[in-house]
Amino acid sequence: MMSSHLPSTRTVPFATTLVVRDHCLCLHTQRAARRLARCFDDALRPLGLKSGQFSLLMSLNRPQPPTLGSVAELLAMDRTTLTANLKPLEREGLIEVRPDQEDRRARRLLLTEKGQGLLARAVPIWTKTNAEIEGALGAGTADRLRSDLATMVRHVDGAVG
Repeated sequence: MMSSHLPSTRTVPFATTLVVRDHCLCLHTQRAARRLARCFDDALRPLGLKSGQFSLLMSLNRPQPPTLGSVAELLAMDRTTLTANLKPLEREGLIEVRPDQEDRRARRLLLTEKGQGLLARAVPIWTKTNAEIEGALGAGTADRLRSDLATMVRHVDGAVG
């Protein structure tokens, strides 16, 4: 239902489109993320992995199997999306989802031996690809970018919600 206080015409001037195109942090971050993901997807393709799957498997590579909630928080995913992304990895035998021994409501995510092997083969590919991208950015740029993105996430988390 449309609110009565909205104007009857719903046109946005093209000049506004250009301002958003040139200044929207969300748009610029999404474009960069998609392009970076494609680079890593291409590099990891011989292993049958996508960049998001690599990140997910890497997030499980801990001394103790993490909870679903802690992985969702680390990857900035909602639990439903994380669960959907875990299913193919579970079907492939790369991970196991187990109830927590102390809190049966919580689930722990275990990287299997097969998953550890795949991750071990993927790390050199990730290392090479990441180094190439960082090298193309120039000295200090990657560290500054990581720092700026971390600062942005902290500020957005504090400002929105």
